Amino acid sequence: MSYTPQEPAEFGAHAPGPYVGAILALSRPMPPNWLGKRLGYALRRLAQPALGGRPFDVEAMGARMRLRPYNNVCESRLLFTPRFFDEAEREFLERLIHPTFAFLDIGANVGGYTMFVAAKAGPRARILAFEPQAEIFERLAENIRLNGFSNVKALDCAVSDKSGEIVLFVAGHNYGETSMRLMNSEAAQGRERAQARTLKSVIEAEGLTSIDAIKLDVEGAEEVILEAFFRDAPETIWPKALLMENIDGRSSPALPGLLASKGYKVALRTRRNLAYTRD
Repeated sequence: MSYTPQEPAEFGAHAPGPYVGAILALSRPMPPNWLGKRLGYALRRLAQPALGGRPFDVEAMGARMRLRPYNNVCESRLLFTPRFFDEAEREFLERLIHPTFAFLDIGANVGGYTMFVAAKAGPRARILAFEPQAEIFERLAENIRLNGFSNVKALDCAVSDKSGEIVLFVAGHNYGETSMRLMNSEAAQGRERAQARTLKSVIEAEGLTSIDAIKLDVEGAEEVILEAFFRDAPETIWPKALLMENIDGRSSPALPGLLASKGYKVALRTRRNLAYTRD
């Protein structure tokens, strides 16, 4: 389903109707256990025929969000079951947050993590949200606008080992699986050109002198990004914490060794993600 940017509308202009609203009232409070998740997902399937391709204005991650839950699993999760959205990972980040928290959200999608950190950390935080896919970047920027977050800067670029133009392999069924690497045949059905920058160059350009945490959701390109960063960047700007996907077949098998060699230790392991900290 294609998204065409419209004239900016105030939050609430796309409020859920009675039927979808009733399903959200049931699915959103579900407890994050096995039964709660099964019921939440069942309610989500029940609502799908009534969504009609419309955006929906709701609160999620402590922020206002305008969500289009059609070709993006992230938005569907945030709309129907935000309590299930990486709960342990968000708790991990929340323990690290302080008033001047510096956070980089690489592969920000529509801003689930960005909104969460921005709402928790407050106006003195520095948050950079990277999203190279044009359509999803527009949705991310819209969510930032709806909240008036002054502590967030959205960057419409990818992060890689060198700067320049790259090709993104677009997964039409789920934009959240779009990648710099060809992951599957579905992703091969769409391609989009984007600009890439190195992590070191962005940090220096933004004047950041320390990084508290980086979240990487880059569909298997973590080692490409981090190997170049650790090679070229001074240790003073290495992040204190890293959060990244841990899905079989996507991440490089050499990545854990690279992180261990730089002093990072596993602090959290969930079904989908790994968090590392460095003293």
